[in-house]
Amino acid sequence: MTEQTEVDNLPSVSSPTLGILVTNLGTPDEPTTKALRRYLAEFLWDPRVVDLPRPLWWLILHGIILRTRPSRSAAAYQKIWGDGGSPLLEISRKQVDKLRHSLEGELGGQVKVVLGMRYGNPSIAAALEELHLANVQHLLVLPLYPQYSCSTSASTFDAVAQQFRRWRAIPELRFINGYYNQQGYIEALANTVREAWQKNEPGEQLLFSFHGTPLRFRDEGDPYYWQCHETARRIAGELGLDKGNWQVVFQSRFGKEEWLKPYTDVTLTELASSGVKRVDVICPAFSADCLETLEEIAVENRQLFIEGGGEVFNYIPALNDRDDHIEALSALVMQHAREWL
Repeated sequence: MTEQTEVDNLPSVSSPTLGILVTNLGTPDEPTTKALRRYLAEFLWDPRVVDLPRPLWWLILHGIILRTRPSRSAAAYQKIWGDGGSPLLEISRKQVDKLRHSLEGELGGQVKVVLGMRYGNPSIAAALEELHLANVQHLLVLPLYPQYSCSTSASTFDAVAQQFRRWRAIPELRFINGYYNQQGYIEALANTVREAWQKNEPGEQLLFSFHGTPLRFRDEGDPYYWQCHETARRIAGELGLDKGNWQVVFQSRFGKEEWLKPYTDVTLTELASSGVKRVDVICPAFSADCLETLEEIAVENRQLFIEGGGEVFNYIPALNDRDDHIEALSALVMQHAREWL
């Protein structure tokens, strides 16, 4: 057989498929100490999350943290665990199903949408392998982190790049760093506040509580802090709020290092002691409700405010799988994939 005949007999390549990898932080498989130890070992060993020298951090992580923290975290997860498992995973699956349906309506069968978690299951590696088997030639990675941070968005990029090291053929790649000022996202968040205020009287203060990061990350060039403030400013603008009626705060700090301020828990205690009786809290950095919103904010921080003298604490849920959220995500995908289409 001649070389030309071999070429002529090659199987035809199917039409390029657009792959959408939707990612989020992740969740333990079960609300148990064993599962939390496995999950936290993966999460906290990521140098994007904790960047201490590896030998020193290994000793701290395995000698102290993983001996005490998993049991406490498991107890917290047990409070929010549902029939479908972790709220974050259950909601993320709904988001992906709705986004897939929306994009298939726009693009037909040439799109495949899968979910991958940065830590835990379903993993990014497994999701990428699924896309690889589907002959994806154009890949759009959509981390559901509206505000870019080296500890979230960049870590996701690391995981994708690590998997690509195993492949001979790499798809054309586009990575969405963030969408903190996308109009559809801002409007959807403003809608959640309006709906909350239709059900309950508005609080005296609206707190925008974002997940915290170490202060030095900001000083070293991470734009997260500034993007959080811009998101809050835009939502406040949509709602027509005066500056004195809202503020940005940061939650979920870890360790003894100084993190972004003001801290959510400290601020709530100060508001209560100053005579503020009603507050509303929204967490724009969380695309889906999870331990940090359902337990840390809606339970622990509520208790701090009430015990300090406050009377009404209204947590406004994350965007989750709301239709306006899915529409915003679909528009974001179409915007970034336009050249491929």
